[in-house]
Amino acid sequence: MRNVLTKKQFGLTVACALALGVVSGAAVAQVQPDEKALVTDTRGAPVKSGSGLCVRGNFGPAPAWTEGCHQYAPATTAQYVAPTTAPAAAVAAVPLVTYEKVAFDANVLFDSDKSALRPAGRDTLDEFVGNMKGLESQSVMAVGYADRMGSDASNQTLSQQRVDAVKAYLVSKGIAADRVRTGARGETQPDTAAGECKEANTPKNVACMQPDRHVYIEVSGTRIAKQPSL
Repeated sequence: MRNVLTKKQFGLTVACALALGVVSGAAVAQVQPDEKALVTDTRGAPVKSGSGLCVRGNFGPAPAWTEGCHQYAPATTAQYVAPTTAPAAAVAAVPLVTYEKVAFDANVLFDSDKSALRPAGRDTLDEFVGNMKGLESQSVMAVGYADRMGSDASNQTLSQQRVDAVKAYLVSKGIAADRVRTGARGETQPDTAAGECKEANTPKNVACMQPDRHVYIEVSGTRIAKQPSL
């Protein structure tokens, strides 16, 4: 004949177990209608011993401890966590990259009947190349010219030699050769007026026609615009 605890005896047994630290629970243990059911506290969680074993309602001389209570653990409810977004102020603080169109030019002068670059001409081209840094999709155009002294044919050849000298220098400074287009105008498009520099081949006339002996270069492209300081 098996011994069965009454509810009163069971309550005394659980109370003693709790006092001795054998059963752990957040509230007073409750007996389920089914003797084989787990003993639960007021929260519905199974009552456990100090070693983590569960107690069932079917008592003999001592509690029926069992490990099979994990499946009776109260279900947890998942909590919704809203996605974090960057503050609007932080987004606005990131500067947008903007591009601007850029175009500039330079003029390289030459000695009479010469196509070699002067030191001043090299300085002009060095500054020109420096200004091209950061420029994207650049297109360079160089055009050579000559004064009206000499024959048309010789002046055409001389203007071509001058523009070739400028292009060679630009390429030596890292500008891609296919980026530099060239042209030669000879004496057909002088900077001086027809009524100027009328004298024969004299030092005064040579000096007067100096603006006609040159190579004009220009470049255009885009680059990142400077952002205004905040």
